[in-house]
Amino acid sequence: MNCLLSECAHIVNGLAPIADAFAGTVYSDVIDVSEAHGLSFLVWSGVGATGTSTITVEACDDTTPTTTSAVAFKSQRVSNHQSSDVPGAVTARAAAGFDTTAGSNQIYLIHVDPQAIAATGYRYARLKMVEVVDSPVLGGILAILHHLRVQRATPLSAID
Repeated sequence: MNCLLSECAHIVNGLAPIADAFAGTVYSDVIDVSEAHGLSFLVWSGVGATGTSTITVEACDDTTPTTTSAVAFKSQRVSNHQSSDVPGAVTARAAAGFDTTAGSNQIYLIHVDPQAIAATGYRYARLKMVEVVDSPVLGGILAILHHLRVQRATPLSAID
């Protein structure tokens, strides 16, 4: 199927790019995954020296969220230092997540199976980042719902 990205996916600004984006504990917006067969978060760290975070994915019962449950996911790292943009291997991650690598120009793709979210009895998800090494990192998070169940001229909001 040929389509523009905006026709085949719903892109949500999960966390606007900002200096020291991942200080303390940071969450993306809560995303409704019920209208998609796939959810990917793109975590982009532009400038940073030694700061790192633990990335996890949480299933959420509502948009507040009132109750959460960490779920397993897959990740893929792209470290673009103008010498290579080839992504690393896709790695299965337990619900406990993984720690990011220190340094600038880091991109992490976090792949979430909506069935893992549904198995918790919930229909929402969010990305959670907990700072491990306290050092400012300029970054942000995009959420991309893909393989939409229904293609709409104007998609429904994924963040209610």
